[in-house]
Amino acid sequence: MGRTAARQRVHALRLWPKDLGVALVTLAALMVALLLRQGVGGATRTFQADAAPFTLTYPATWNRVAPPAGTLLRLEDPRAASTFKTTVTVESRELDPAAPPTVEALADRRIAQDGDLLAYRLLATEEATVAGARGRRLDYAYVVQPLDVPQLASPPVVVRAQQYIIVAASGAYYLTLAAPENAFAAAADRFAGMIEGVRIR
Repeated sequence: MGRTAARQRVHALRLWPKDLGVALVTLAALMVALLLRQGVGGATRTFQADAAPFTLTYPATWNRVAPPAGTLLRLEDPRAASTFKTTVTVESRELDPAAPPTVEALADRRIAQDGDLLAYRLLATEEATVAGARGRRLDYAYVVQPLDVPQLASPPVVVRAQQYIIVAASGAYYLTLAAPENAFAAAADRFAGMIEGVRIR
């Protein structure tokens, strides 16, 4: 009986350092993977507009896509698990220096324009300051049909959007986030970081 107990203790003592080594190696591998993921996820790129004194920092994992006319920048998150991809667009408009419109007038005009979107619903509006310039933030929702061609039709997607309208000495800027409703919370966090990195000279 005594010999059996002694053998069990010796056996346990011999295995314990190996188990500890495996656990430490596994923990170290997980830590390295986490650091690499944070490094990739936290990497950024900077956009500097050619025709306007505007700079924006955005996640390096997002793609720049060809913007439509009148748009400075269009970004897309390729990892969005939806036929409607999360996007950020930046538009600029020149203002009449003799009689520049107010932020409220620009916001009212944009709300009227966006009212043409399917099932448009204004959710909130509030004052905002971006890069030291006075502005307004609009939160709204609408419905979009991402793919509407034969054999590629997809169900409608509810889109949540957040738009900053900024009036600066160089003109007016419209920064818009549009994301599927189920991805909006995470996208809004990323967008908030982008807004903090905006620079308008």
